[in-house]
Order: sequence, then structure tokens, then C-alpha cells
Amino acid sequence: MDAETPLFPLRSVLFPDGHLPLRIFEPRYLDMVQRCHARGEPFGVVALTAGDEVRRRQGEGFQAEAFHDIGTLARIEQFERTQPGLIEIRARGAQRVRLLQSRCLSHGLWVGRLELLADDAVVAVPEDLRPAALQLQDLMAGWAQRAAAAELPVQPPYRWDDAGWLANRWAELLPMPLAARQRLMAMDNPLLRLELVVDRLDAIRRSASP
Repeated sequence: MDAETPLFPLRSVLFPDGHLPLRIFEPRYLDMVQRCHARGEPFGVVALTAGDEVRRRQGEGFQAEAFHDIGTLARIEQFERTQPGLIEIRARGAQRVRLLQSRCLSHGLWVGRLELLADDAVVAVPEDLRPAALQLQDLMAGWAQRAAAAELPVQPPYRWDDAGWLANRWAELLPMPLAARQRLMAMDNPLLRLELVVDRLDAIRRSASP
């Protein structure tokens, strides 16, 4: 991608096909999401390694911000201006990207030149890992009884037999440090990603057993 893309550094990791709700009030992002929405263009989501999601003053300047160089493009699917100075959006993760160069504009918005990374190869979920799909379906059935469909953390289209898709959904949901979630997202092998997620899922289940 030759043109610079606006970046949204967050204390979270966005996976392809993941859903990202955001309440936006900082001036540097209000203008950015309005332009992206009007033009149908994506922005890049990158996980912070230093600094906070909200820009904070430090001395005579601002707190330093740094972020991982592997992130995900986000495309706005819902846009609502709820009140002056506040925009609420829901975005969906698209293609993973590698950050080649970045710079901070005078008003605090980061932009960067991005390299598109290949989509996950479509790999069928092996028989021994299929219980992970059934467990997630059971979880969703329970959520559906308590929340509206649009608010569920996993949204259609569902691809229960796709190892990369299934791994990404569990990687979004399982408790783990930000760095571990980032490593999973950056991993190119979808089957290995699913195996690691299932290992973590099994460990959590064992620790919860009496």
C-alpha cells in the first residue's frame, strides 16, 4: 500500500473477521473515522507497547506511544454520531498488515505505510480439535439467551470448519496477556495457531476442575 493509512493504536488486538466497537471522542480520531467512513476506506489497528489509548500530556509534550508492527485493517460497518464530539462505530477486522514506516502528525494522529500480509490458508479443523468448535457453539448459545444477536462477540458468517477462523475467535475470547494475543494474531500458520489456542483452552479447563 503506497499511500499512508491512518492508525489506531489500542490496548487490544484485532483479528481478521473480529468485531471492534469503539466510542471515539479524541479530536485526532473523530476526523479520521469520519473521513474513513465517508470514503469507505479502512484504518489500521495496532497493539500498543507503550503509552495509552488516550493521548496524555507529559511535561511540555505528550506521553510517548509505541506499537507492534503487525496489525489488522479495520473497516467501519456501523457509524453513529450519538452526540456532539462523540462517535460510536463498529468495525470488522480485514487483512493483516505489516507496518513499514510510521509518523505522528502534529495533532497526534499516527499514519503509516503498510504491507498487506497474506490471508490465512483455508485449513480444515482436524478431528481431534473439533471439540473447540462445539465448545464455542455452546458458549454462543448461552450468550444468545442474554444478549441481542448484534451484541454477541462472535458474528456471522460462521466458519466452524476453518482452523484460522476458529483459532481467531478463541484467541479473542480467552484470557491472556496482550503480548500472547499479539503473537497468535501475527502467526502465519492457522493450524498451529488453533493448536496453541486449544492447549490454552485445555489448561484453563483443567485448572477449573476440582
